[in-house]
Amino acid sequence: MLSHSLDRGVLVITIHRDPGVGGRAALLTKISDLVHAFRPAPVVVLLDEPAAQDAVVSVVLRVHRLCSRLGTLMSVATHSAPARRALEADADTAGTRLVVHARADIAVAAAFAAVA
Repeated sequence: MLSHSLDRGVLVITIHRDPGVGGRAALLTKISDLVHAFRPAPVVVLLDEPAAQDAVVSVVLRVHRLCSRLGTLMSVATHSAPARRALEADADTAGTRLVVHARADIAVAAAFAAVA
């Protein structure tokens, strides 16, 4: 369902597939655990094409709220234009702004530059 790596001090979490509505809680728990374990590293969530669905977008928005509360920089990268629009439209504006990219390499480079 997901994998993670560190790229120049940036936690990169890749969601490979949609867990469906029933798998949202497990996905949220796994990502939250990673965010806490690698804190204060900035986080980039990459959505593979099969994962860019409503259930995953909902989880990513919850992770964004968590990162805002923790003061952790977070961004998202996905090729899916509908997913990018949904993330931008529904992101919490009370905390740190959610930046949504179309390319993973740009997302990681921007996160690295922001904390360097």
